[in-house]
Amino acid sequence: MITVYGRASSLNVQAVMWTLAELDLPCERLDYGFGFGGTDSPEYLAMNPNGLVPTIRDGDFVLWESNAIVRYLAAAYGSSLLFPLEPRDRAPIDQWTDWVATTFQPAWIALFWRLVRTPAAQHDRAAIDKALAATISCLATMEQRLEQVPYLGGQELSYADIVAGVALYRWTTMDIDRPALPNVEAWHARLNARAAFRKAVCVSYEELVGRLAF
Repeated sequence: MITVYGRASSLNVQAVMWTLAELDLPCERLDYGFGFGGTDSPEYLAMNPNGLVPTIRDGDFVLWESNAIVRYLAAAYGSSLLFPLEPRDRAPIDQWTDWVATTFQPAWIALFWRLVRTPAAQHDRAAIDKALAATISCLATMEQRLEQVPYLGGQELSYADIVAGVALYRWTTMDIDRPALPNVEAWHARLNARAAFRKAVCVSYEELVGRLAF
């Protein structure tokens, strides 16, 4: 039994829970972080010195950082599902996974914080527009990739789709004008057809609206 420490509304926890569901791995998720607290306790900090979520415990093995957790689960339990064994098949998946971490996620998280997490009375329209433009630019990059293949890593779902795809529920439900991106929309439809995606990712973020502080 794998234990996941982190609240259901955490995007990074959602990536882990989606991976576990895709791999049909039994797990227990414990509410930590945000309104639940617990991340500043000595016991938690001994597992994760950053005091953030998620953290997992798999037997006597402890790991933090969501992308590292997703890769570990896929490698340890996937039997090539989500994690191709051939280096040249896996390299594009790592490429897109790292791009998500360095480029896409900072852009759209900035948008989410400025538009959703920030109270409406404190909205900075120029900052919102800048973050929206950066997010659309990233999605346009994915649009070009998804014109060639059905998933970011190639022909099959991989952990690159998981770390990128967790953004889609919030992207499609935020109160913004979204440009037409037919390939991204088709990719989203493929992901949304998966029960694991719907269960882990399509989670209300109402508790985060207008809440800058934890």
